Amino acid sequence: MTGRTPPAPPPTPSPAPSRPPARAGLRLLGACALAALAGACKGEPPVTGAIGTSDYRARHPIVLADGTRTLDIFPTGPGHLDPRQSEDVDAFMLEYRRYGRGGLLMEVPRGLPPARAAATERMAGLVVQRAGRDGVGRQDIAATPYAVAAPDLAAPIRLSFSRMQAKVADACGTWPQDLGGSDFAFDNSNRPVWNFGCSTQATLAAQVADPVDLVRGRQEGRIDAVKRIRDVGQLRDGKDPSTQWRQDGQTSVKAQVGN
Repeated sequence: MTGRTPPAPPPTPSPAPSRPPARAGLRLLGACALAALAGACKGEPPVTGAIGTSDYRARHPIVLADGTRTLDIFPTGPGHLDPRQSEDVDAFMLEYRRYGRGGLLMEVPRGLPPARAAATERMAGLVVQRAGRDGVGRQDIAATPYAVAAPDLAAPIRLSFSRMQAKVADACGTWPQDLGGSDFAFDNSNRPVWNFGCSTQATLAAQVADPVDLVRGRQEGRIDAVKRIRDVGQLRDGKDPSTQWRQDGQTSVKAQVGN
């Protein structure tokens, strides 16, 4: 039996050459970019600004605070109240009786020429009498003098009292950002400037007669039972229950404005 040479083992495959590092980095960067795009599609939409900086009602809120109401009364004659200022005093006293806190302060000017000083004293007495007719007694009025800086100028009698008022918490006219286009980040943020809406809020607060109305609504008043029964009867008869208002006894207002 002849011997045979055993077959040679198969050659060992050489390892595959490694990829260049630059190409692997590009692949990794592309995968990250795709992941970022997928996350952006599933995320929430971008917000242009937070409430604290974009909503003017949150940036300039209307608050209730104690304030001072004043009324200047100018002598316009030989110690008497003209009709205009008489109405002003009546309205001021009515507001004091409704919303006033504490007493009523009356500041009378001192240091005027003799003739004007005498007229001012008579005017102060008339104001006290007018307040008494409006329901504010003399014991509720505290009179105090104040020095006149310029005797040649009109020196009024000043009435004042404390009451709760509605006002804007921040002072208007604040401009922390430059509106001239110097800040690229702020100019492209699509956000309103800080002072935006402040004057509107201040005007609204000044028009509120009773600040409590901003906190809660008023209670319902008593119903008009007679009018309600009449309206129900007209509805049953197929008639219009609305009121036919007329102006100067002529054409009804409803016919002028339409339905």
